[in-house]
Amino acid sequence: MINAAQGRKASFYEKYIKRLLDILLSSLFIAALSPLLLVIALAVWLDEPGQAVLFRQERFGRYRQPFTMVKFRTMRAEEGAAPQVTRIGCFLRRTSLDELPQLFHVWTGKMSLVGPRPLVLAEENVIRERGRYGANDLRPGLTGWAQIHGRSTLGPAEKARYDGEYAARVSFLFDCRCLLVTVGKVLRQEGIGNV
Repeated sequence: MINAAQGRKASFYEKYIKRLLDILLSSLFIAALSPLLLVIALAVWLDEPGQAVLFRQERFGRYRQPFTMVKFRTMRAEEGAAPQVTRIGCFLRRTSLDELPQLFHVWTGKMSLVGPRPLVLAEENVIRERGRYGANDLRPGLTGWAQIHGRSTLGPAEKARYDGEYAARVSFLFDCRCLLVTVGKVLRQEGIGNV
């Protein structure tokens, strides 16, 4: 049984070590992946010259506080047309490379490497359900327990339940498990839904 929000207390790991690891690992990943980030940015720009490279969207963060999350843009920028994924966008979504700019959010503290995914403001039903489990008290993650159980294929109640389970089990080993399983899921391109 998962504890309700009122009974949830952050562990020592969650309060102190998790944030330190987020800073250290995101710094390392940003430095190591900076050539790839530049190549992707150039590819996105060349696919639609003159258009924004990054997509910005308001999402719910920790304690339900909205923040502007960025990704590499994967949709065409044409006004009035039906939304359409760009040529490079299909590849970025399949490989989850469009999510890499969120490493900067991890570094600044708006996100964590592991946690409930940041939801769009329209997903109030999931946010309310997450509140029952204390999952809204966590920094949103680049990946999370719900992500590795289906990503975009999960329904709202399932997402909230997995996020609540993560909130109840936050630990160093559980975060390591989530990260390792995420790498495998991304490499196999599992649970991505429509691209």
